[in-house]
Amino acid sequence: MSCHALLKEHHRSIRGDMPQALNMRIHRALSWLHRAEQCDNDTDGKFIFLWIAFNSAYAQELPREQRLSTQLTFTEFLARLHREDAEKHLDWLVWKEFSGTIRRLLDTPYVFESFWAFHRGHIGEDSWKERFAKGQQRAARLRSKGDTPELLALVLQRIYTARNQLMHGGATWNSAINRQHVQDCCDIMEKLVPLLITIMMGSSETDWGETCYPVVENAVA
Repeated sequence: MSCHALLKEHHRSIRGDMPQALNMRIHRALSWLHRAEQCDNDTDGKFIFLWIAFNSAYAQELPREQRLSTQLTFTEFLARLHREDAEKHLDWLVWKEFSGTIRRLLDTPYVFESFWAFHRGHIGEDSWKERFAKGQQRAARLRSKGDTPELLALVLQRIYTARNQLMHGGATWNSAINRQHVQDCCDIMEKLVPLLITIMMGSSETDWGETCYPVVENAVA
């Protein structure tokens, strides 16, 4: 039985007791997880569908004056998720299962946005290298502190850069050039997405926020 099928079955058994907004988040995330599972020989496609599944569960609309940086938004969401993770699965994912993968991803300039800002001519070479070095130093501090939410947020920021590259047509499909970091991103998301869905379903009393695009039936202009 696939991961999607197991989670879908569980969702059906408990959705009657869940808030409508959370039900919609889970329903949408599961639909995209299901689509991702059909991409057996397409890492790029699987990664994109997994990101959409993640966004379905995570994203919420904020008033313009309250909009935060992507990094801070990730951190706040992951901190809340980590608090609700009674089984400590997120800790296992970060410090055990994907420890090496995460280290490799954080050491890769190709998923660091300032590296591309330099190549677009927006900043100088010294600037992107300085930012990259600071990022590595920050990652080392987070590792020494064992700070799961902050380190995972940093990883997601890098994954977000890889996502942007694909979604904005900045890479060739199935390119040999970017295979390692796209595969690493996909591997992490393939485990993270079902995990966050599981945690959210088990935390129905937590306010996960309203969905960005609610279902509007029979709308008349």
